[in-house]
Amino acid sequence: MRTLMRLAGPMFISTTLQNAQSIIDLFWVGRLGSDAVAALAMGGTLLMMLFPVVMGLSTGTVALVSRLIGAGQRTEAAEVGGQSLIVALVCGLLLGVAGWFASEGLCRLLGGSDEVVRLGADYMGISFLGSFTVFVLFIGNSILQASGNTMVPMMAMLLANLLNLILDPIFIFGLLGVPGMGVRGAALATVLAQAVAAGLVLRVLVSGSAGIRIHTHHWRPRMDIVRRLMLIGIPSSGQMLSRSLMSAVLMRVVAGFGTVVVAAYGIGMRFHMLMLMPGFVLGNAAATMVGQNLGAGRPDRAERVAWLAAWMDAAIMLGSAVILMVWAAPLMGLFDASPDVVAMGVRYLRVVSLFYIPAAFSIVLGRALQGAGDTLSPMVTTILGLWGLQVPLAIILPRYFTPATDGIWWSVAVAMTANGLMVAFWFQQGKWKHKRV
Repeated sequence: MRTLMRLAGPMFISTTLQNAQSIIDLFWVGRLGSDAVAALAMGGTLLMMLFPVVMGLSTGTVALVSRLIGAGQRTEAAEVGGQSLIVALVCGLLLGVAGWFASEGLCRLLGGSDEVVRLGADYMGISFLGSFTVFVLFIGNSILQASGNTMVPMMAMLLANLLNLILDPIFIFGLLGVPGMGVRGAALATVLAQAVAAGLVLRVLVSGSAGIRIHTHHWRPRMDIVRRLMLIGIPSSGQMLSRSLMSAVLMRVVAGFGTVVVAAYGIGMRFHMLMLMPGFVLGNAAATMVGQNLGAGRPDRAERVAWLAAWMDAAIMLGSAVILMVWAAPLMGLFDASPDVVAMGVRYLRVVSLFYIPAAFSIVLGRALQGAGDTLSPMVTTILGLWGLQVPLAIILPRYFTPATDGIWWSVAVAMTANGLMVAFWFQQGKWKHKRV
């Protein structure tokens, strides 16, 4: 438990800071009105479609680097890290340019008023162009965390947040001689902050001061390593892609009920993302320890660590759900004081929050499976839960609820419960202990 907490503590701070960037943006953009808040929610949903690629690459990186570190092969681990960074940079640049051209069309696909679409496209265009900074920062942090160093990623995210906090009001409202850019200013502030943080992480990796050193020759393409990264990462990307596409479909369903519902859902989702942070943190720590323990030939210890992390997160989810349900109204009012938005957000939080407890097992045990190199199973369970249950229920259930939006919220609750049970069952079978990477 001590090792788990040593890894998870700085990871928790890092993840909190990473998610706080969206909260910072939302806080300042909320001063521009409900249309701007809805645009940010819509843009954030579409930007999540980048994460299948970065998460897949991250999963492959963690599985390989942690296994090599556990086996004492640090030079080989650095080689994998160098290849991961090159792939991250190339993918980030290509997807960013494609996303910039497609921003407005993607927003229109989700529906919403003309003003929401225009603002969403403004926000997404800059965010897409600068998305390579997210890729490099995320993969650099993954390399360090897989090697057992979680302090540098924490410091990098702290730096990014401080910069974002300072730059947001300057670029959004036009301060210190800078012209006000509205939602575009929020996107630019975030991109610049992430670029500085990514530069810090790269400097640490190149210097070797954090326990793993990436030399110049590690940047030369090695297709054998890239292939191994892809074999592990592609199913993970498939899992994240299915989740991102489902989020886009769900946003399209929500958008059919108007701007107020989109704004309420967007704010509520920000709170739930904060609620999920401990799960991602404990899951990432479990993935690292599972990989390292399998590399060291200790599968039983890997299993104990994963279950411990899952139950810890379940307890955290319970406490968080109670807080969101009891203080739903004042929390919603922090970001949009409109009575209609607050009322709708309260219903969303009170229906869905408690059902994030099963998500503790799907997230933590799913990440543990990925740390072992078993990325196909989490992909299958995610597709079954989201597309087999959540999407059909989100379309059907609103016909039987008053207000109709409650049916959407209950579809989320049912899908999360089913997914958590499926992942826990598969993990208990133990086949991941014999996975070769």
